[in-house]
Amino acid sequence: MEWKREYKYLLWMAGGFLAFFYLPVGWPRFDNAITEGLQLTKWYAREHVLLCLIPAFFIAGAITVFVSQESVLRYLGHKANQVLAYGVASVSGTILAVCSCTVLPLFAGIYNTGAGLGPATAFLYSGPAINVLAIILTAKVLGVEMGLARAIGAVVFSVVIGLLMHFIFRKDEAQRAQDMAEMPVAETQRRLWKNVVYFGLMVAILIFSNWGQPQGTGGFWQAMYSVKWLLTGISAVIFGWVLYKWFDIAWWKIAITGAIVAGLSFIFSHEPLIPFGAAVIGLSVITATDKGEAGMWFESAWGYAKQIFPLLLFGVLAAGFFLGRPGYEGIIPSAWVAKLVGGNSLGANFFASIIGAFMYFATLTEVPILQGLIGSGMGKGPALALLLAGPALSLPSMLVIRTVIGTKKTVVYIALVVIMATITGLLYGRLF
Repeated sequence: MEWKREYKYLLWMAGGFLAFFYLPVGWPRFDNAITEGLQLTKWYAREHVLLCLIPAFFIAGAITVFVSQESVLRYLGHKANQVLAYGVASVSGTILAVCSCTVLPLFAGIYNTGAGLGPATAFLYSGPAINVLAIILTAKVLGVEMGLARAIGAVVFSVVIGLLMHFIFRKDEAQRAQDMAEMPVAETQRRLWKNVVYFGLMVAILIFSNWGQPQGTGGFWQAMYSVKWLLTGISAVIFGWVLYKWFDIAWWKIAITGAIVAGLSFIFSHEPLIPFGAAVIGLSVITATDKGEAGMWFESAWGYAKQIFPLLLFGVLAAGFFLGRPGYEGIIPSAWVAKLVGGNSLGANFFASIIGAFMYFATLTEVPILQGLIGSGMGKGPALALLLAGPALSLPSMLVIRTVIGTKKTVVYIALVVIMATITGLLYGRLF
């Protein structure tokens, strides 16, 4: 009998027993924190899984299967033009407008296909941080200075963090680049412009279906919101034609799926999630039953789903338990947070960065949260620090990033985001 191993089991059993024995069930704050964790997870499941995560899984799977390693290495690898690589990665958020969780499958896809750690982490940060709608809302609600500082800071952060990650782990990356170079290059089955159209349609579906309602009435953003599902449907119809024409999917499979989705759209015109869910199920069945490259696409997407989805749900549950939802408290009283981020001290900026890094922010929700904190005495510096650390990181995203790049790189990435957000907030607070 291995006593060392048995002692570990004993300690785990004893720890679990004591944790449940002294579980503070009945204490109002604890009970409320449990409720908040479940409420946030329920909200996340309803609002993000179907519209954000599942399309992102399919896009990530497509990157792995259909984007050649040679192309990724050429544009995002170690020998790529670094100005181009970091330039593309740093402004990706202006196109994607995704949250810190939705960007994870896309990050995993480009990194596993051969992208360098530097450009990949620049993309990871910029995806949720450089959101045009969020920056406009920040400027409108919190002032032009804050909106401009957020936009500039996010672009600079993504590049600097990417460069530092590449420099710190340059030996590991050199070995990884050598391993990638020795792998056989798969033959490209279709021309580049066809892949661009294919990915563009998936990104369009992701963007249009998640288009949030802007504040106020009228204007371009409101007009886009009013036709979001029409644009999503048009993109989906064209995407179905692409699957038939370029991927050899049987026309009758696409026709049946399209007919079902169209019928549900008519019956449930005020519940667009129902036909959207039917479209997702139809695409899953079509690709899962295909014996060609579409089947490989589904297998890759399913692999990312198995890797990422459970960790995200657990992370969202934990984030809700500790910090609650916007306007609601978790186990940590919001009064403590408001008190600790008051003024523009180093401690206030550092704490704001830490809170931002661990709290889960859905796209655009960080602005009203900050508006409330500023009303409670939060300084401008800590507000910017939270804006720069919050949307790009969260406890759920940390758990997933670790499975993609490892514990050491994840810790360094988190530390860089927190440190840079703290310093930037401190400087901003003293200037303004």
